[in-house]
Amino acid sequence: MAKLDHEKCKPCEEGTQPLKGDELKELEAQLPEGWEMVEEHHLQKSFGCEDFRQALDLANRIGEVAEQENHHPDLHVSYGKVEAVVWTHKVGGLTRNDFILASKIDALRRPTAT
Repeated sequence: MAKLDHEKCKPCEEGTQPLKGDELKELEAQLPEGWEMVEEHHLQKSFGCEDFRQALDLANRIGEVAEQENHHPDLHVSYGKVEAVVWTHKVGGLTRNDFILASKIDALRRPTAT
C-alpha cells in the first residue's frame, strides 16, 4: 500500500458518504504521530513554530499543498503555532482525501534528505 503522502486527493463523487468505524481506524493508523481524529468528523494537529513569522511561513506552505490537492484545511495561525483542521465539508465528515492531506501537511515538517 502506498504511503498516504504519495497519493493524490480525488474529487468526491455525488453521493459520497463520510467514512465510519473500521475504515477510519485503518486510515488513522497510517497518519504520522500527533494527528487527532475528533468524533469521526475531523482531523486536527497543532504544529509548534519558533515565532509568528515561522507560523505564517508554515501556513503558506500548507496552503500551497492544499491548492495542489484542491482540498483545503481550516488553518489557525498564532504566535508560535499553526493548527490544521481537516475534513471534507462536502460530505460533512472524513474521506480518504483528509488523511492524504493530513499526511502531506505533516511531510512539510519532516527533514529532507540531502
